[in-house]
Amino acid sequence: MKRLFSILAIVFLMAFGTANATTNAATVAAAVVTTQDAAQDDAAEPELTFHQELKKRFIEGGPGFMGIVLLCLILGLAIAIERIIFLNLSSTNTKKLTQNVEDALQSGGIEAAKEVCRNTKGPVASIFYQGLDRADDSLESAEKAVVAYGGVQMGQLEKNVSWISLFIALAPMLGFMGTVIGMIQAFDKIQSAGGMDATLVAGGIKVALLTTVFGLIVAIILQIFYNYIVAKIDSIVNDMEDSSITLMDMLSRYKK
Repeated sequence: MKRLFSILAIVFLMAFGTANATTNAATVAAAVVTTQDAAQDDAAEPELTFHQELKKRFIEGGPGFMGIVLLCLILGLAIAIERIIFLNLSSTNTKKLTQNVEDALQSGGIEAAKEVCRNTKGPVASIFYQGLDRADDSLESAEKAVVAYGGVQMGQLEKNVSWISLFIALAPMLGFMGTVIGMIQAFDKIQSAGGMDATLVAGGIKVALLTTVFGLIVAIILQIFYNYIVAKIDSIVNDMEDSSITLMDMLSRYKK
């Protein structure tokens, strides 16, 4: 009888140990499967690059106002790049030009100095040419010609710059308008649903705020270009004014 109880106890322990081993194996297998699924999910959703994230946000913002804001950026950058190229081509070495004109004036007279100006690009050379062209009349006529043509050259330097300032103001305003319209649409969805759904509110507000963000980004980019252009124009205008004074001094000495 004791032997029978001993055999039954051994069989019970063996069965219990086998069950525990099976349970542990199943638990480990489930954990491995869960880990693999998580790894697959992570692999299925890679981290987006900056360009992809920007494209995603742009699409989420809607093609309506986002397209208009993008158009403001494109037009503003086109005008800014054109102005930057024009202003860089208009910049000249005024000290070298002044010295060449003075040397030509002393050696060959008015015509030689005008030839130097004709062969030099930029508004300063054009102002010099207008002043020299009327130097035979009187100093007063030359001075009036320099002042008048200086205003013309300044208008050419500032051409289309006002459009950049318009786009700087327009882009965030369009963004704010898109935000307001998006908020109205979000509340319309809440009213249609007949209840307060956090998903509806969050989605509508996110889309609304994206237009404001892109509008501000466009305004910041264009503002940087605008400040550079204005500073470049001020630098060229200062050179024009200083060179005009120097030209009148040269003509005064030449007349004597």
